[in-house]
Amino acid sequence: MLSKKTKYAIKALVMLGKNMDQPPMQIARIAEDERIPKKFLEQILLDLRNAGYLYSKKGAGGGYSLNKDPKDIFLVDILRITDGPIAMVPCASIKFYHKCEECHDEVTCGIRKAFIEVRDASLKVLGETSVADIINKEKTPISVV
Repeated sequence: MLSKKTKYAIKALVMLGKNMDQPPMQIARIAEDERIPKKFLEQILLDLRNAGYLYSKKGAGGGYSLNKDPKDIFLVDILRITDGPIAMVPCASIKFYHKCEECHDEVTCGIRKAFIEVRDASLKVLGETSVADIINKEKTPISVV
């Protein structure tokens, strides 16, 4: 399940992406418009700034703006910044690998094999979906089948 931290990070990045041609946005405006708790958003934006995705300016006319083009900010990277591993089990993780304590043999473990497939499918979608793609998806209504 997507954490609130990751969802809020994506929402903030989308809002900043939609307003790239505007002056830096203040945290209070992002928090209010996107219904994100301000203190929580402050930490999220700080993490994104420290990772190089945002630029911040203090003082009058200050706030946050994107440091990269929205088409170059991929969901996989945001997820890793905000939540860590993409894989649902540590033994299937690429960047955060850790052997499962209860595992007898990773080579033959069916659970590991299944969740490596889940990880790979997730990485494909998340690695190919940018903030620009999210902005474009918001222009098209969802059709429910």
